[in-house]
Amino acid sequence: MLNASDNALLTQTGAGTPMGKLFRAFWQPVLLSSELPKPDCSPVKVTIMGEELRAFRASDGTVGLVEPRCPHRGADLFYGRNEDGGLRCVYHGWKFAADGRCMELPIVEPGPERDRMMARIKLKAYPARDFGGFIWAYLGPKEQVPALPQLEFALLPPAHSYVTKKLQQCNWAHPLEGAIDTAHFSFLHMAVSDEDDTDRLRWIRNDPAPRYTVVAHPAGLVLGAARKADNGDLYWRVSQFLMPNHVLAPNAHRGEIHAGQCYVPIDDNHCWIFNYTWNPERPLTEAERETYRKGLGVHPELDEQWVPVRNRLNDYLLDRDKQRTINYTGVDGISEQDAYICDSQGYIADRTSEHLAPTDLGIVRFRRLMLDAARKLEQGTRPEALSHPDGYCARGGGTVAPGATPFADVMRERFGHELGRITRAAPAVA
Repeated sequence: MLNASDNALLTQTGAGTPMGKLFRAFWQPVLLSSELPKPDCSPVKVTIMGEELRAFRASDGTVGLVEPRCPHRGADLFYGRNEDGGLRCVYHGWKFAADGRCMELPIVEPGPERDRMMARIKLKAYPARDFGGFIWAYLGPKEQVPALPQLEFALLPPAHSYVTKKLQQCNWAHPLEGAIDTAHFSFLHMAVSDEDDTDRLRWIRNDPAPRYTVVAHPAGLVLGAARKADNGDLYWRVSQFLMPNHVLAPNAHRGEIHAGQCYVPIDDNHCWIFNYTWNPERPLTEAERETYRKGLGVHPELDEQWVPVRNRLNDYLLDRDKQRTINYTGVDGISEQDAYICDSQGYIADRTSEHLAPTDLGIVRFRRLMLDAARKLEQGTRPEALSHPDGYCARGGGTVAPGATPFADVMRERFGHELGRITRAAPAVA
């Protein structure tokens, strides 16, 4: 368990908080690239870690992420015109570039005074980049902008991946802890009947207490959970936690489709979960994409605002008859089942009353890593992960190995590297 002070440190990400500073030291996805589909399209509202912003795509394709109000009279730039290389306030025509520079002051006569005003007036603006189907933002110190995290899905051709996002109505840390807690699969996602169990499901059902091995690496943690398989073998499900808020799922075996998620605070009670699915070997088919659009795996069924159809406000369309006869939760969808149980912990979980078990080793290590990193950053020591963008090019996944095989050898056999690292050339990013 955590004490109340540490729980607050972990969950609060507003401006000036230690965890907020840690998150701001890293690039964060804030939109899908498709939300700004073309140059001069309509601006979009963004809220990240309690800060309201406005995003727009300028005429040359550059993404601007700026404070929401015109410095003249405070009109909201969401209602502005995105035109001819900048965002124009429709109140009096002041216009700003993607980097916040004042481009035009039409209500001021040309001359030295206008020149001085234009040089002095500037919107607060944050660096923003298109990468892997997401728009990423950096909200930290401008003199310390790191490289983008080299996640494998973003390094592949777009045809190999599918990305989306969903609203989660709780603190960012709940669903992330759920993602690295792979022991829950023995119940939360399990059918009541074992009639249709594959070998993998049978092993998960029959061994609800996997043995965890957690190994630290420069970008985060690799977490292996071993369950008893057949003939003395172990069934390993390996996930990755990548600083400060990515998790790679443990489900994919060789040749299968990989999945990951990034948990980005909107405020302390809500977050966006950016979902990414990819196949390193081949493009995804249109049939596969359609299954994701309808809801599969990390991708829930969504409305037009990226809110899951089954959510906190409608009790996830919980069906008690289905819970008695079909599955443990009575809720449809892996993603929705994860959300349903994490939301049930409250908007911010009370970690002071927990009673942790051996299968919570990954959660303990995650919390320790994050709390230590936030405290060290307060003292001036930046996280090691910021210097290792290539460490994010990693995979999680599943495999079966003889019971006596050391974890490092299991990893080398499955991924070719004891930490699950993958070598890929990074594409050029503007």
